[in-house]
Amino acid sequence: MPTESETHVDVAALTTLLDGRYKQVRDLVRENLVLHRQLLDEAETLDTTAYRERVKDVVVELAKTGQTGYGFPKEYGGGGDIGASVAAFETTAMGDLSVLVKLGVQFGLWGGAVLQLGTERHHREYLEATARGEVMGCFAMTETGHGSNVQAIGTTAVFDPDTDEFVITTPDDASRKDYIGNAAMHAHVGAVFAQLEVAGEKHGVHAFVVPLRDEKGRVLDGVRIEDCGPKVGLNGVDNGRIWFDHVRVPREAMLNKYADVTEDGAYVSPIDNPDRRFFTMLGTLVQGRVCVGGGAVNAAKVAQVIAVRYALRRRQFGPPDGESETLLLDYGQHQRRLLPALARTYALHFAQERVAADLHRVFSDPDNASERLRRALESRAAATKALGTWHASRTIQECREACGGAGYLSINRFDALRADTDVFTTFEGDNTVLMQLVAKGRLTDLRDSFGKLDQIGTAAYVAGIAVETVVEKTSMRQIIESLRDAVPGRDREGDPDAGLLDPDYHLSMLRWREDHLTSGVARRLKAGIDRGGDPAEVFSRAQDHVIAAAWAHSERLVLEAFLTKVRNTPDGSNRRVLGMLADLFALSVIEADRAWFMEHGRLSSARSKAVIAMVGELCRQVRPHAADLVDAFGVPDELLRTDLF
Repeated sequence: MPTESETHVDVAALTTLLDGRYKQVRDLVRENLVLHRQLLDEAETLDTTAYRERVKDVVVELAKTGQTGYGFPKEYGGGGDIGASVAAFETTAMGDLSVLVKLGVQFGLWGGAVLQLGTERHHREYLEATARGEVMGCFAMTETGHGSNVQAIGTTAVFDPDTDEFVITTPDDASRKDYIGNAAMHAHVGAVFAQLEVAGEKHGVHAFVVPLRDEKGRVLDGVRIEDCGPKVGLNGVDNGRIWFDHVRVPREAMLNKYADVTEDGAYVSPIDNPDRRFFTMLGTLVQGRVCVGGGAVNAAKVAQVIAVRYALRRRQFGPPDGESETLLLDYGQHQRRLLPALARTYALHFAQERVAADLHRVFSDPDNASERLRRALESRAAATKALGTWHASRTIQECREACGGAGYLSINRFDALRADTDVFTTFEGDNTVLMQLVAKGRLTDLRDSFGKLDQIGTAAYVAGIAVETVVEKTSMRQIIESLRDAVPGRDREGDPDAGLLDPDYHLSMLRWREDHLTSGVARRLKAGIDRGGDPAEVFSRAQDHVIAAAWAHSERLVLEAFLTKVRNTPDGSNRRVLGMLADLFALSVIEADRAWFMEHGRLSSARSKAVIAMVGELCRQVRPHAADLVDAFGVPDELLRTDLF
């Protein structure tokens, strides 16, 4: 194991590595956040209306710097760089999170819907004004009665051939648009998702540009908007509910990239299958999911900077005859509380870097991106978003507790970080539902014949495939691992410590868990259907198994991304420290699930104990570098706003 002198951290170089190809973008965002640092105080002193206006003003001011329009085409005032837009959004999470979310609504959701679902006529009319913050928009998809199940939304858009218009209607309160950001106060217009009906025939969910307010901010006739009221967090974002009472919009208001209604009233689409058309449409909006995951990880970084620095300053107890008390971070349990989570943050950072790069590649050249590549992106984005947002919620809470009573004071930001990120686990896709998407992708490679992402579609498809193919592939991988003398969990020559710090061992363990759970799900669903079980009931009973398989797949993806980054980092002390963190992340994952590994013969009791001991040892090895590792996140001191150090 390397000595401390061999693992000195070059903080500036590590920050540059973390910032990646978009370091200049991230530095610009940091500078802008510092300029608006006062907003962190104003969030606690202004009333709700004033706070929302202040957040909107900051968003418009940021738009003038260019940092909000990176993802828009250059011809409409943007930067033409999807990757830069993701980097800017992620970094903004170091500041006020209401600003982050309002930016996401304005430029990612509303602007993204126009860009990805609309055509040139919509781009000309809205994109440049949106990029400048002159037109404020919202993304009206979610309804009170339907969130994740978008295909079942109730809002209707009926084409009237006599007037060449669509009539947008909210048939009941369950179909009202709900939790819509920008709606309560600021949106002039919305991308409204509704069930399209043409000449009595229903064509599923499509999106329409629907005006909501006039130039003076007055709500238009036929539109009713209501504030959602106080929320757990993000109260600088004006979430609202919207009802439509036979609101008429011209035929050209339909965002018509994937389907259209012609002048003579005919419905046309280049994608014949309605389910495929729907999922293709939703797939273009994956950027929001990628951004939310990255934003959550960066919010966790802020909490970790505060908690680690505090632990390196605060002393408590100590040897009876000692002259000074012991630093918190010198206690083994405190290391256990903070350092495995720090390793996981690094792992998720590099996993996020990978999914953002995939997003940039797919959407920078959409015409040449295969359907399989797009679906792989959707699955990876779902996995990374779920793990990243769950990690943020748990890590921020642990950091708050690790700072004791001081962590409970608002000045130290934990309350806002915790409250504002809490919803990240459910917006842009409920994490549990996203994990089902991940499992579906793992089982079927997201093939068209799988159909809808619902219980019946999943179970029925698995019943009809040659499940042995899945089992055969996973078994072959296990045989290969055996031939490489890397069978997970086998003590090497009787030494339970042997190979514990071997990245190949770590990866083989996570691959074996993933493969075993995936093939097990396939067999279980097929067996249930073969016995005549109701598909929905079969899936429901196996849902915990499905989620476990998705979790295993997701953690394997994260570890692979981390190991790839370590391998590609130039040799030196930073690479050695990153390798140490990768070991800590991998063994922490194995430790957390050691009961499962032992149940399935992958860990002996001696090996399990060795894993526990090695996690503790790695925490001790990482501890001297903890301050440097959090400093490398590049969170400006002004944004920490803490009195703890």
